[in-house]
Amino acid sequence: MKNRRSFRPPVNSDAVATLILNLVRTMKTMKIFCDMKLAGEALRLLEQGVAPHQVVYPAIPAQSVLAQAAFDPAMAEADVAFGQPAVASVLAAKRLRWVQVSSAGYTRFDTPEFRAAAAATGLALTNSSAVFAGPCAEHVLAFLLAQARVLPAALRTQCAGGTPEWDALRRACSPLGEQRILLLGYGAIALRLVELLRPFGSPITAYRRRARGDETVPIVTAEGLPAALAAADAVIDILPDNAESRDFFTAERFAQMKPGAVFYNIGRGTTVDQSALVAALHSGRLAAAWLDVTEPEPLPPGHPLLSAPNCHLTPHIAGGHGREYESLVRHFLDNFSRFVAGSPLRDRVM
Repeated sequence: MKNRRSFRPPVNSDAVATLILNLVRTMKTMKIFCDMKLAGEALRLLEQGVAPHQVVYPAIPAQSVLAQAAFDPAMAEADVAFGQPAVASVLAAKRLRWVQVSSAGYTRFDTPEFRAAAAATGLALTNSSAVFAGPCAEHVLAFLLAQARVLPAALRTQCAGGTPEWDALRRACSPLGEQRILLLGYGAIALRLVELLRPFGSPITAYRRRARGDETVPIVTAEGLPAALAAADAVIDILPDNAESRDFFTAERFAQMKPGAVFYNIGRGTTVDQSALVAALHSGRLAAAWLDVTEPEPLPPGHPLLSAPNCHLTPHIAGGHGREYESLVRHFLDNFSRFVAGSPLRDRVM
């Protein structure tokens, strides 16, 4: 018998070269710098989720999302950074192509100098707004409901039904659906809060420097803000910390608010002139304030806000939840798969 040769299709050299190049790119091991103090399931998720790529860690992990991290030479070899890397380390890292911060805020990166450097090198910056939007919105809703149902006063008393104190507590309750709400800022937290408030039927307006046209509630800009403040029963500060928002709430703006209105702050303490807030509470201009953020954090003993009338504070816990670190890692891994595939990143801010 004659030997039979198996059929071989003609070779397309260009296609083979492209395939090999793609395989090489896929196999290239990247280094992911992470300065978060991860342990247990969160650490396992990260290291397994990026495999075969390598996670590198600094000598000193970041202590807080609000604290500036130290310069770390390990960043020099990193392709990706996740956590709270020092701005100086990021700018010095020549291989770095993408940074994801483990917070919704990114104040230290939000400067003209950093934006210019990122644009020049093509560096992408994403935040973790998707992780914290839900818990923060729920925290604000809890504040709103506690105020509407006069819980601070009601929990301090066991007055008998029919007494003047009991009657006063009942009359002080204010259905949430009857309150006009003004949101300052319209990012991920505000979007989720609008969804949570929808069943109550509360009239909601939001302030933005520039309306985009895709908002789900009426928008006011700087020109319409005084009238919006004068009409609102609840003013909710969700502003980030940046040059435009620092000391946004001045004595003048508190004076523009409706007498007896309530002020809520879930954004940043730096957005408020706290001396003006204390004065507005003592004068009775504001009925109450509910704050999850202050400047500084925590407030030192004896700070005027700690003894101001009807001022209720929580210690910057609004975004917290039991599996917070795992949620942060899963959000990063979702973006990492997009980064590898060349797809658009979620929560991109630069």
